[in-house]
Amino acid sequence: MNFPENLKYSSDHEWVKVEGNEAFIGISDFAQSELGEIVFVDITSEGEKVDKGAIFGSIEAVKTVSDLMMPITGEVIEVNPKLDDEPELVNTDPYGEGWIIKVSIEDEAELDELLSSADYKALIGQ
Repeated sequence: MNFPENLKYSSDHEWVKVEGNEAFIGISDFAQSELGEIVFVDITSEGEKVDKGAIFGSIEAVKTVSDLMMPITGEVIEVNPKLDDEPELVNTDPYGEGWIIKVSIEDEAELDELLSSADYKALIGQ
């Protein structure tokens, strides 16, 4: 499994890639492998401020539906438009084309509370 060093991770299995005062958010390689084949991504929070720990959408796999938890507080400024037609991108490229939302970062200090790649690997027993 792949856990890029340049990302931060939440204990809920989301990853955060910071670019200036914005961040891309998706689910980890571990999370997508546990869910199985992704068939639908439902994000209803575009344009809204979502607090850290709150649900920002859901992801549906063949065998289950799972809530997506916000790893940092921010406004959802974009939802990945490719996921409408190709939700399987979350499986095939979870850290690239399979990103889920882009947010404006409200509190940079929250980034320090996220896990490093090594800490996330320890959390999931890798």
